[in-house]
Amino acid sequence: MVTGVLAKTGAPEDLVLVGYISGAFGLQGWVKIRPYSSTADALLSAKTWWLESPQQSEVHDVDRMECKIHGEDVVARLVGVADRNAAEALKGTTVKISRSHFPALPDGEFYWLDLIGLSVENLQGESLGLVRDLMDNGAHPILRVAAAEVPESELSKHERLIPFVDSFVKEVDQGTRKITVDWGLDY
Repeated sequence: MVTGVLAKTGAPEDLVLVGYISGAFGLQGWVKIRPYSSTADALLSAKTWWLESPQQSEVHDVDRMECKIHGEDVVARLVGVADRNAAEALKGTTVKISRSHFPALPDGEFYWLDLIGLSVENLQGESLGLVRDLMDNGAHPILRVAAAEVPESELSKHERLIPFVDSFVKEVDQGTRKITVDWGLDY
């Protein structure tokens, strides 16, 4: 448990799960975080993180003092985590960041979480479903599109996999929550 940290009353409603603490780093209370994204910009930019331990469903805030990239992980010093034992006690704890603390993106770039739930329509105006998830094939992201009523357990049988590249994705309109693609119903 983090000692010496006063939890704020009420967590923000826009918290996004960005990683988990995989263990201690060194002897002086640093923790190692495995981010769920290939970039750790949100972890590096937010000064306050919200932690949720696997033993408790309650979220509490902690201020970070320092953090940096270390290989595929992020290592950080958190207020109230003074030694290796305190850092080890946080192993398995999830890390959430307020969406409002995510860095701004250039035009034409999107956070995946902003695309999930958008409707997808082709150039002929036919509905292809909703973006249910995304995946990365190494070269580019791929939209996983299926009807809203398809249960998660059946998603792989009923989804359309649409590469998120300019040749197929013609417009993303977050205002109307719609993505227009050059993709046929029979693909």
